[in-house]
Amino acid sequence: MKFLIQRVTHAKCTVNGEVTGEINNGLLVFIGIGRGDTTKIADKMISKLINMRIFEDENEKINLPLENVNGELLLISQFTLYADCKKGNRPSFIESEAPQKAEMMYEYIINQCNQNNKVKKVATGIFGADMKISLENDGPFTIILDSNNLSI
Repeated sequence: MKFLIQRVTHAKCTVNGEVTGEINNGLLVFIGIGRGDTTKIADKMISKLINMRIFEDENEKINLPLENVNGELLLISQFTLYADCKKGNRPSFIESEAPQKAEMMYEYIINQCNQNNKVKKVATGIFGADMKISLENDGPFTIILDSNNLSI
């Protein structure tokens, strides 16, 4: 599982001209589900995401988690995080999970984040849709969280 996390002052997802999700201060998270990813992996990734101290404190040190800044989440499914570009010029996505299983895992992640009292608001895109994402990256501050690099 991969999360591409961007600290944002605001972000919005639009599908067919309609806003599906919009946040202010918080994190825009692009979520890639890989083959064999489990709810145990998702739980570890969600915990790391929500508790990650990447917001500035009163001393301008990056020291605060989402909860301490009344932060919001915009969760966007993005299978292309599993692009394999080793051969040729056309990426392969063989390592990404099959759409039906990936959608179930994406919905699981959304539900878990919604149930977490440390998150002020959870907004989303639409799985499998042609989404337009607009954002203002704060910093800029971008992190790639990969379950292969976490002890689970």
